[in-house]
Amino acid sequence: MEVKNEKIKEILSILSRFLQGKEEALRLSLITFFSKGHLLIEDLPGLGKTTLAIGIAKITGLSFGRIQATSDLLPTDITGLSVYNKQLEKFEFHPGPIFNNVVLVDEINRATPKTQSALLEAMGEKQVTVEGESYRLPRPFFVIATQNPVEQYGTFPLPESQMDRFMMKISIGYPSREAERDILKGGSKREELYSVEPVLDKDEVLKMQEEIDAVYISDRIIEYILDIAERTRSSKYFSAGLSIRGTLTIAKTAKTSAYFNGRDYVIPEDIKELLPYTVPHRVILHEVYENTDHKELVLSVLESIPVPA
Repeated sequence: MEVKNEKIKEILSILSRFLQGKEEALRLSLITFFSKGHLLIEDLPGLGKTTLAIGIAKITGLSFGRIQATSDLLPTDITGLSVYNKQLEKFEFHPGPIFNNVVLVDEINRATPKTQSALLEAMGEKQVTVEGESYRLPRPFFVIATQNPVEQYGTFPLPESQMDRFMMKISIGYPSREAERDILKGGSKREELYSVEPVLDKDEVLKMQEEIDAVYISDRIIEYILDIAERTRSSKYFSAGLSIRGTLTIAKTAKTSAYFNGRDYVIPEDIKELLPYTVPHRVILHEVYENTDHKELVLSVLESIPVPA
């Protein structure tokens, strides 16, 4: 595993040049990518979300597609559609931007619920159905969706079923004063990003994902995950706790964290450090607690769970 661990270090080192001060967000994004999940980033515009998505595609040698969500975006603008070919006298399917390995859905909560639902099958089943025909999406397949804070004008809240399909929800945030000073001195490096040489290719990415699947997770770690799920389901604060997809997410991301750290087994810290990003967006608070800091409340409940020795 050490060789692959060095590859991860190299990827982080290269992309950190383009995402100054965003190293933690970059690490979490890569954990989600190699865990075969999807990422939701909630942040204000202009903080490097597009650069992050392009960087992951370039460094892994994968195809990149971008969908700008607006109120008039149609489901077929995402999936593609069939167009009649006069010469061949038949309909031909023209794939949409979802048929890329890395897909950035920018400002997803500006799209209408009907259009948002077009992403559900793609994210959950790795396929889309258009006019009765199903089409498999490429492997690997990774969606990075960004959303504006819900208070902003013209946004539609994501349904719980779609929130649950995001493996992690993170925020990039503003860079430090020192990092922003460097950005102002050096200017945008977006153009340089397009000429970055891949560190991995598609086959290597798929192989690494298989190696991560094989990382060992002991019975006591599984019991710890079940304790977390049970606490969210029985707590007086939540009307809905973790789904089975949520517990699988905790296990998958813990394996990837272990792999990144050069281990072939999971330890409790792999789970605990990722809980702020894998759990809060999946649970629903009772109405009486809606004005409470959602993330802080969830983490305070989970903090009381004994960590395996």
